[in-house]
Amino acid sequence: MIRYALRCERGHDFESWFQSSSAYDSQRKRGLVACPMCDSTKVEKAIMAPRIATKGKSKQATPAPQPAPAADESGSSSLVMAPQERELIAKIKELRDHVLKNADNVGNKFPDEARKMHYGDIEHRAIYGEATAEEAKALVDEGIEVAPLPILPDDRN
Repeated sequence: MIRYALRCERGHDFESWFQSSSAYDSQRKRGLVACPMCDSTKVEKAIMAPRIATKGKSKQATPAPQPAPAADESGSSSLVMAPQERELIAKIKELRDHVLKNADNVGNKFPDEARKMHYGDIEHRAIYGEATAEEAKALVDEGIEVAPLPILPDDRN
């Protein structure tokens, strides 16, 4: 992750985290990097001092801890996010929450339970659980409809 100091065309200074410098460039070109104060997408990197790690354990050389970005109403902690991204993340969270609330968690028995339902050995019901990539591919190859639960950005932290 990389943190950039940013400035919009109106002079508002803010910071945001990106997976890489190319991720910043890509998001900026698509108009996804916007000023949180005025929503301007005309954003440039501001001058900032680099943080350099030192070998010593001196307290003076240790950078001050930075506060985590505040979460917005969708549960995402990204500081700079276009309204469309916020809406998409909110809808994905709503979908995932609906599945978790209305389906049975069968854990690592998911492939077996899905097969039993598909072949009529047990009654159909909404389930979710765990499967390896190979197990999921085998289910699809057998004609069994499966889909992964969406992962939100904050789920990886």
